[in-house]
Amino acid sequence: MRNPYKPSDALRGVRYEIRGKLANRAHEMERRGYEIISLNIGNPGRFGFRTPETMRLAMIENLPSAEGYSHQKGIFPAREAVVMQQQERGVQGVTAEHVFIGNGVSELIDLTLRGLLDPGDEVLVPSPDYPLWTASVTLNQGRPVHYPCRPEHGFEPDPEAIAKLVTPRTRAIVVINPNNPTGAVYGRATLEAIARLAEQHQLVVFSDEIYDQMLYDGATFVPMATLVNDTLCATFSGLSKVYRACGYRVGWVSLSGSKTHAQDYLDALDLLASLRLCSNVPGQWAVQTAIGGYQSIHELTGPGGRLYQSRQAILDGVAASPYLRVAPPAGAMYAFIGVDQARLPGFDDRAFALDLLEKQHVLVAPGSSFNTNYNDHFRITNLPDAATLNEVFRRVGTLLDEYAAAAAA
Repeated sequence: MRNPYKPSDALRGVRYEIRGKLANRAHEMERRGYEIISLNIGNPGRFGFRTPETMRLAMIENLPSAEGYSHQKGIFPAREAVVMQQQERGVQGVTAEHVFIGNGVSELIDLTLRGLLDPGDEVLVPSPDYPLWTASVTLNQGRPVHYPCRPEHGFEPDPEAIAKLVTPRTRAIVVINPNNPTGAVYGRATLEAIARLAEQHQLVVFSDEIYDQMLYDGATFVPMATLVNDTLCATFSGLSKVYRACGYRVGWVSLSGSKTHAQDYLDALDLLASLRLCSNVPGQWAVQTAIGGYQSIHELTGPGGRLYQSRQAILDGVAASPYLRVAPPAGAMYAFIGVDQARLPGFDDRAFALDLLEKQHVLVAPGSSFNTNYNDHFRITNLPDAATLNEVFRRVGTLLDEYAAAAAA
């Protein structure tokens, strides 16, 4: 008998383990009274970070104007603020008509891919990646083709390796910079080479820049849209991370570069935006204040700032361990930590993550859940304070010592 509740076949191969079985198990343990240190999600509000007060006030003052639907692309002041930011960064040819406000970047990733892909079209996606990109390509009937960002190269992509993956079915390339999950910040030469490759093959560039101002130790962020001229570039950002406003669910995508043959695609995005009516209107009123106001993120990421100190606690914890290694994150709010399988034969990131949760009450994300072909990494966020992270590494060390003793027995 046919199962009337069979899930869609489109979900085969789609995963988002950051909020998957491990997270569900952690919630179950919390309901039973265990205190879990949850490092699986970059959710600033959970760790005491507050949205800037000016943004909250902007929402409150404009609530009377936020009770109805807005234009499908978003309110004009929010879109114009994105335009002004892009212009200040040197991006040319962007107007408010080229900006779409969404319910977070997540919705816009799906919308922009849905408007582009036909069944079997290929999209170049980094490995490791933020897994929503791979999932969204798959859900929109495309084929994700992963290009390697190798640990031994500091997780920076190799443009020559990417070029070998381009086929006649390739439609787009995804760039995540600063990177989630690795914290890598790509150099200008790498980004320029990717831009030239995209222009050569007329690929749409999807540049995920949600962590654009989260930088450490003098790292320099180069906006991809400043380098892409002869093909279309879609730049994604939002309020969730830099402005610590995940719950507002406000993101944006701005379209720049060559639009000579892109009008049909832009019209398709407008249609898709219309079908979902509009994004959260109260949250949109915070955008202009956020972008145009004081950028308090720099106090958090600079020396002495909380994010800077937490990052340092991670680096110190890794340095003190005989089992761990990490490419120091230059941006974002994560560290992608490797485990020495020579010292710990048979180490498996998924088994480790479950053991760490069950035995030490720490929740991390297995590295292979970020679409890698290796299983010796795990991702944590640097949002907790340094003291909490020191305790995390003590617990990680205890578990890895148990693994080492079992391997030696």
